[in-house]
Amino acid sequence: MKDKIFGVLQRIGRSFMLPIAILPVAGLLLGIGSSFTNETTIATYGLQKILGDGTVLHALLTIMNKVGSAVFDNLPLIFAVGVAIGMAKKEKEVSALSALIAYFVMNVAINGMLVVNGEITADGEIAKNVLEGTVASVCGIQSLQMGVFGGIIVGLGVAALHNRFHKIVLPNALSFFGGSRFVPIISTIVYMFVGIGMYFIWPPVQNGIYALGGLVTGSGYVGTLIFGIIKRALIPFGLHHVFYMPFWQTAVGGSMEVAGQMVQGGQNIFFAQLADSANVVHFSADATRYFSGEFIFMIFGLPGAALAMYRCAKPEKKKAAGGLLFSAALACMLTGITEPLEFSFLFVAPALFAVQVVLAGSAYMIAHMLNIAVGLTFSGGFLDFFLFGILQGNEKTSWMRVIPVGIIYFILYYVIFTFLIKKFDFKTPGREDDDTTTKLYTKADVNARKESSKKGDAGAAADPVSAMITEGLGGKSNISDVDCCATRLRITVKDAGKVKDEILKQTGSRGIVKKGQGVQVIYGPHVTVIKANLEDYLETAEDMPLGETTAFAEEAASEPEEVQTTSSKEQDSEKKVKETVIISSPITGNAVELSEVPDEGFAGKMMGDGAAVIPTDGMILAPEDGEVVFVFETKHALGFQTDSQMALLLHIGIDTVALNGQGFEVFVENGQKVKKGEPLMKIDISYLKEHAPSLCSPVLCTELGDNQKVRLLKEGEIKAGEPLFAVDVYEA
Repeated sequence: MKDKIFGVLQRIGRSFMLPIAILPVAGLLLGIGSSFTNETTIATYGLQKILGDGTVLHALLTIMNKVGSAVFDNLPLIFAVGVAIGMAKKEKEVSALSALIAYFVMNVAINGMLVVNGEITADGEIAKNVLEGTVASVCGIQSLQMGVFGGIIVGLGVAALHNRFHKIVLPNALSFFGGSRFVPIISTIVYMFVGIGMYFIWPPVQNGIYALGGLVTGSGYVGTLIFGIIKRALIPFGLHHVFYMPFWQTAVGGSMEVAGQMVQGGQNIFFAQLADSANVVHFSADATRYFSGEFIFMIFGLPGAALAMYRCAKPEKKKAAGGLLFSAALACMLTGITEPLEFSFLFVAPALFAVQVVLAGSAYMIAHMLNIAVGLTFSGGFLDFFLFGILQGNEKTSWMRVIPVGIIYFILYYVIFTFLIKKFDFKTPGREDDDTTTKLYTKADVNARKESSKKGDAGAAADPVSAMITEGLGGKSNISDVDCCATRLRITVKDAGKVKDEILKQTGSRGIVKKGQGVQVIYGPHVTVIKANLEDYLETAEDMPLGETTAFAEEAASEPEEVQTTSSKEQDSEKKVKETVIISSPITGNAVELSEVPDEGFAGKMMGDGAAVIPTDGMILAPEDGEVVFVFETKHALGFQTDSQMALLLHIGIDTVALNGQGFEVFVENGQKVKKGEPLMKIDISYLKEHAPSLCSPVLCTELGDNQKVRLLKEGEIKAGEPLFAVDVYEA
């Protein structure tokens, strides 16, 4: 259980990195834009002619400022989508879209509850009895002030729904909505109720968060020290993002009114003040207490540790160690990327990392005590220090105090690391045994050591169907692209000669169509689930020239089939027809045998049996009384269930899926009941003749039983509503 929780927290931490990664760019735009549109800065450096109001650069910088602010203003939505992508295991784009939809649905549901209960009007005005700060505008929707917590709730929840349902198999009548298409549907339904629930749940939770924030901010310098120690201690586990994010982005890190708006979270407060810097005397050190101290140990402290490791290296290894340590120290100073340095001494001497944790934690506290208020976007390197400290001026940030404190920290790190390395003979870079290469370690090395004890664990069970599909397609290395349409798995292979039909047929395929390097394996409407499983399998599968599935398939293919002494027609003639179902033509045109359709899949009856009609009239009508089960996104086909329980597929033209709905006008929707002869869709015959390979349109029964046979009733000219074919049902 402990390992499972740890693994989940690690994934959550990694998922936070995607939305956090945009912050440096947004902060850069906001920092430059705000700095060089500030009238005081412009006047101080005499740049009125270049950057003054009315100049081209001033306009550009103003836009940069607004673009940077837009990211910070919409962080909850960015977190919703980013966390969903990070936590989804497969088909992440589906999870992203579902999270976007769910985020709006949740806030609209909350808005509805606020309106119903009279807390806001239909025009969006907030009632007088509503506490200030509890209601805010979220992407133009008046909703509860949930901050990034709202986005995280959506991201984690949608990802859980996605991982649970993206391979769901629905009954045949609803199979079009199975697989990944089901995720946005279930997300919409679930988050409508989540929004209703949040109306009741969030206010007390918000009060608790405010109370926690008050406790943290009220703990003063000791609280800052504890925060810094915990954050650095979590670095080896990859959980520091989970820990610090609430302090940066939510009311846990404090709340403050800036430019007439209530802002929550240390980082958000800093950037809100930065956007309004003309009206700010000094940025809030209480807000920046969660990151200002990083500049002290990242720009000064850790480079001191790097110098200590270099000085302690063996003479013959100093040159190699020096080059590695210098580049690592430079990366730490400029960008705040500490992994090469921290993980090197964590890997070989955990005691040195314990020293680093205590020194780094104290740096947070000292920066807070000295009222240093330098902001950052991602990590405390010189680039952020220059943008959000030096450029903003010492009066607003007290950045100059970082330098003397930093020099002291450089000396502390150098002296302490030198003493401990020599005292305990730690094998830091350059002090390894003679047979060991000098290198800097990374988090991957630490994880590899942890995993080395688990090599005996059994891996996940292989997916036999996907394995057989892979073998049938000539192996993993022969597959260059995997996709699907409504009924077919569409694969692009490198060498079509390696494809083995006899293997693919054993995977449940109804047929195989080859066109050059394109292979279409027909499975039916549940193909989306097969595609998802195959993509999962290909990510981890090793490419085997001949696997067990191949051997099994070749053995099966070599077995002689039993010879039937009686033809199927003779067998049918011996049985009595107990029922006949008539299917009328939905199209006015020329009826033909299904075998005349210029597509192997349809002509070979791989998706079902029936007939085809070449339209001469653009109106497509309901063939019988029944229900529209599904309309394909590209409008070129629809599923239909007759009242006599016949499942039909109406497919207009050949390869018309590529037209993306052009030339089609659909009048019905999923689940709609219709009577025979009612319009289903209208097609532009001229457009389809010009852009599609053929207008020949199959009308298929897709779920025929073994005792059901199709009989064509009319060939040549036919009008919509006239009998097209019959389905004879024989006695068992």
